[in-house]
Amino acid sequence: MANLKLAGVSKIYPSGKMALFNVSFSSADGEFIVVTGGASCGKSTLLRIIAGLEEGTAGDIYIGDKMVNELEPKERDVAMVFGSNTLYPSLSVADNMAFGLKMRNMPTAVVNQRVKVVAEMLGLDDVLYRKPKALTSTQRLLTTYGRAIVREPKVYLLDEPLSGLDDNLRDQMRNVLINLQARVKGTFILATKNISEAMSMATRIVVLKEGFVQQVDTPANLYDYPANAYVGFFVGSPTMNFIQRATVEREDGIVYCCFDDKKLPVPRNILDRWPTVEEYIGTGKQVTLGIRPEDIAVDAAGAQFTGTVCGADSVDGRGLGEIDISKNVSLTVFLEQAAKGDTHSLTIDLSRLYVFDCETQLTVLSRDAGYVPDENNPDADFVPLTREETEERIRQFTPPEKPKKKR
Repeated sequence: MANLKLAGVSKIYPSGKMALFNVSFSSADGEFIVVTGGASCGKSTLLRIIAGLEEGTAGDIYIGDKMVNELEPKERDVAMVFGSNTLYPSLSVADNMAFGLKMRNMPTAVVNQRVKVVAEMLGLDDVLYRKPKALTSTQRLLTTYGRAIVREPKVYLLDEPLSGLDDNLRDQMRNVLINLQARVKGTFILATKNISEAMSMATRIVVLKEGFVQQVDTPANLYDYPANAYVGFFVGSPTMNFIQRATVEREDGIVYCCFDDKKLPVPRNILDRWPTVEEYIGTGKQVTLGIRPEDIAVDAAGAQFTGTVCGADSVDGRGLGEIDISKNVSLTVFLEQAAKGDTHSLTIDLSRLYVFDCETQLTVLSRDAGYVPDENNPDADFVPLTREETEERIRQFTPPEKPKKKR
């Protein structure tokens, strides 16, 4: 096994289309890193570049402290697993697992021993001589994993390995992957758009948006200390509520965040983490407030707002209600029986308030003692580029278009 390091990895096509920009992070030997983000964020492209299946525009890739930029895929000692079925239909489970080893002219005795050990590990020893069409969905997926494991690579790359599975099988295979990674003690880099998968499996998560790294941190730190509003929104289910364009005022020594005709007092623990608060008080400089649904109590004591239900939904079997609290703001809350038009009071745990600058969308809050740094995380102090910095870097970096061929 080996550590992995990416330094300034970028992928910009000659047309100017950007897939990845200045992606930098490192993983310790045996870590489980999950790369996540919305559609077209660049996570699959990143894995393909690490594997050598696609060439980056710039940046360096190190596997086990060795730069592998110029190495062919087969020389990088990585194994890649896809969510789609990539088994050879005419080969048995054993032959599918052994195929890559045989292509490397490995001695037959070694191949057979590796296949036997991995098949027992995955519970496939009773179906070794069946072909894929005779397997269950779980067995086919396990065979795909087994084909990667028998190679004993330095790094495992898994691109949406659970995509296309129903919820029950997805949950089952998620646990299989967690246990598998612990048993083989391998360095896993997994790409998924499913934040629940990322939060449950990863030791650390890399959040991408439109090819840019937003934050690299542990699941708990991403949830409690998002670097910007996008991370706050993306990490968590249901998603974070936002109150846009709130102003900050001081009345009788109390600092309030004001929106529409409403205001929320900012508690001391939040003010202690807001070193630039004076730049906002009474200046018209606006903030975006973030409030997670799980931090809102319905029909409890100490309510700040009363509103009417304007919509209903559910997540993970729990009921949700959307409640209007002002002209322009509605909040999603946990509400088992959400009937449109019903009135409910809301009590927000203000000690859990998130505050972002309205223009940059970066958090204005510093970390407190609750932040637990990870010993493997040299990227924890990473701060995303501002919009202006991003545009300038892209202008400097975008390669010129290739001249069109004359006909």
